[in-house]
Amino acid sequence: QVQLVESGGGLVQPGGSLTLSCILSQRIFNIYIMAWYRQAPGKQREFVASIKTGGFSNRGETKYSKDVKGRFTISGDNVKNAVDLQMNSLRPEDTAVYYCNVDGKLNWDSRREDYWGQGTQVTVSA
Repeated sequence: QVQLVESGGGLVQPGGSLTLSCILSQRIFNIYIMAWYRQAPGKQREFVASIKTGGFSNRGETKYSKDVKGRFTISGDNVKNAVDLQMNSLRPEDTAVYYCNVDGKLNWDSRREDYWGQGTQVTVSA
């Protein structure tokens, strides 16, 4: 079973930086989109950032939520099966559990599906 292993979470002061990393436990046939989501206490899971790494067009295209645009940078590598999230100028409202997400196909004849990591806690506090 494909697993996504996240690392890099922790406690940081406001204005500080963290880099989250996520790697797949095995190679899969194709990865279309790599992304990060987050869920704060009492709130629904929300989109943070994504990068298109597969398909026939717009590879490398990134998208960000308006809350993080300009502060966070996503990078993905299909060869390494990894995706990172560089987070700068962190704010207390960025506190959440961050989840890695991969949209891909396990084998050439598999259906396209979402894979999720277990989540890593990011706490921004003085």
